[in-house]
Amino acid sequence: MAQIPWLNDYPVKFPPVSDALDYPDGLLAAGGNLSVSTLLEAYRRGIFPWFSETEPILWWSPNPRMVLLPEELKVSRSLRKFIKKQHFTVTCDQAFSQVMQACAEPRKESSGTWISDEMYSAYNELHLSGHAHSIECWQNDTLVGGLYGVAIGSVFFGESMFSRATNASKVALYYLVEQLKQWNFPLIDCQVYSEHLASLGARPISRELFVDYLNQYCCHTSVTNWKEFHTTLLGENT
Repeated sequence: MAQIPWLNDYPVKFPPVSDALDYPDGLLAAGGNLSVSTLLEAYRRGIFPWFSETEPILWWSPNPRMVLLPEELKVSRSLRKFIKKQHFTVTCDQAFSQVMQACAEPRKESSGTWISDEMYSAYNELHLSGHAHSIECWQNDTLVGGLYGVAIGSVFFGESMFSRATNASKVALYYLVEQLKQWNFPLIDCQVYSEHLASLGARPISRELFVDYLNQYCCHTSVTNWKEFHTTLLGENT
């Protein structure tokens, strides 16, 4: 591993994101902790943790940064028809732990997972503190898809999604975006490029522009009620 700063456990003081390595892209620091306060500070600065169980905590701020502007979500004609048929019951914050567990399951392209027990515990704490949220898709009381992420001010930082049924994760994202538009969220962080995210309308922007967005919108006092999300926007599905 290239030379990067090692962070103390307490207090954690992150280096400027401009110090992040070009290769591997965005690697900024190691060490520190995954407390609620540390994670919130990291996200506000454009930094997120990503590491395997055999590694120390690693902190990243890639350049460019993949983002989705809510108004740019691409919804195909076939997906719109699928959504109208209401194949799923869609909920919010009803099964955060289950969504994380499902996202942690190994994917076809990888035998491992970055959602370690340490990450699982940390983000459940974020959820209990009101900062992390999940969207769930159900079929006959069985969880078949969803996503989770972190909301700070009027920015949503997407973390992971999963699907066990056709279009389940896309439907979860659709309903999240519809609600975020109502709350005037200008930005969803998608972290790094993937073809799947690009097909849904996400695009790369410079790290500098991304940090400008965060400085402007993470300090917003947004009128958000995630319980209201469940009872109003998704009322026709429940």
